[in-house]
Amino acid sequence: MATTTLPTPPKVGMVSLGCPKALVDSERILTKLRADGYQMSPDYAGADVVLVNTCGFLDSAKEESLEAIGEAIAENGRVIVTGCMGKEAEAIRARFPAVLAVTGPQQYEEVVGAVHDAAPPVPSPFLDLVPEGGIKLTPRHYSYVKISEGCNHRCAFCIIPSLRGDLVSRRPDAILREAEKLVAAGTKELLVISQDTSAYGVDLRHGEWAWKGAPVRAHMTDLAREMGKLGAWVRLHYVYPYPHVEQVVPLMAEGLVLPYLDIPFQHASPKVLKAMKRPANDAKVLERLRGWRAIAPDIAIRSSFVVGFPGETEEDFQYLLDWLDEAQLDRVGAFRFEPVEGAAANALPDPVPEAVKEERYQRLMARCAAISTAKLAAKVGRTIAVIIDEADGEGGASGRSKADAPEIDGAVHLRDAPDAKPGDILSVLVEDSDEHDLFGVPVAA
Repeated sequence: MATTTLPTPPKVGMVSLGCPKALVDSERILTKLRADGYQMSPDYAGADVVLVNTCGFLDSAKEESLEAIGEAIAENGRVIVTGCMGKEAEAIRARFPAVLAVTGPQQYEEVVGAVHDAAPPVPSPFLDLVPEGGIKLTPRHYSYVKISEGCNHRCAFCIIPSLRGDLVSRRPDAILREAEKLVAAGTKELLVISQDTSAYGVDLRHGEWAWKGAPVRAHMTDLAREMGKLGAWVRLHYVYPYPHVEQVVPLMAEGLVLPYLDIPFQHASPKVLKAMKRPANDAKVLERLRGWRAIAPDIAIRSSFVVGFPGETEEDFQYLLDWLDEAQLDRVGAFRFEPVEGAAANALPDPVPEAVKEERYQRLMARCAAISTAKLAAKVGRTIAVIIDEADGEGGASGRSKADAPEIDGAVHLRDAPDAKPGDILSVLVEDSDEHDLFGVPVAA
């Protein structure tokens, strides 16, 4: 019997920086490369070429990207740069002349072509295999699903539209087909991401496409409802509080979508919001929050805020603190304002001194920690659903409640859970809490 000697395929290493949207880009690139027969390398030493997917949103993120490029060149030497910072190809090449190629965000074909040039593929029917759910950089049990690219907003502090362009929505049937494949491959939680999830389908005029014999609109509500029928948790990120969000909240009450909304409020002071070129109607937002909670009492709201925006006074900042006391948000992240090259906010007068920014940041985080502590303490004694992320096999495990997104929110730490495995969804009795996390024990469902 003749034996077949398999060729040795080239190996690709990947360093993926930035937001979940960039992570999805990395997964798409790796899926295409795997389909072309490439193997993945977990370290620099084993890679024939290394891809660095960069972030270019803040100067601190750019510096992290440049450090990652430098490390990859030092450790491997054969480096291709892609992602948001790829827009600054000249600056990257000036600092790292040895870089093989530089491409911008969403330029999948160019990245794959650069890899083909640097380490040509070895065609073989025995090697060109891709798992059904594609190549993933997240654990098997949760997956990010990107529903659109770009953004139509022109916020003063943001350069995303200049990096990624205006809103371009994917067809709903294509999104649902991808989500269905992910669930079939073991995904238990679908995390819906975009730059503005509420605006999904605007560019498609909310047209209809056929899905499983029935029409489905390119609209956040229809998409969320259909995804909720696939049998996995569905978590919505980057949702602007447009009026039609109220159509999604009943889906949360029905259990089709997780009672969780990630809404980037950024500030509360009408004056600062106007300077940011953001919607500035804080009273109506508070009214909507009350309405959502009346429909879905367990809804968790997470948000992010910018402190120290140019022109922000102590009065503006105190307004924000008072607003947070009333809004009672479940999860809050904050950023000290940072000038970003190309952002309109850089030209605004009255910059806030760094020391004042830092002091306000600390006060805001302390206020939000106190709110979080009280809200989590109210869950002690309740039984909640927890999806397991890690388990040591000896009884210890950690996971997340429906109120917690991976990497950015809190966790639920379990005792006496020797049979827990990543991806399991357990009923957990909450026994204790602190500022950000819950502690509990599994109970019979």
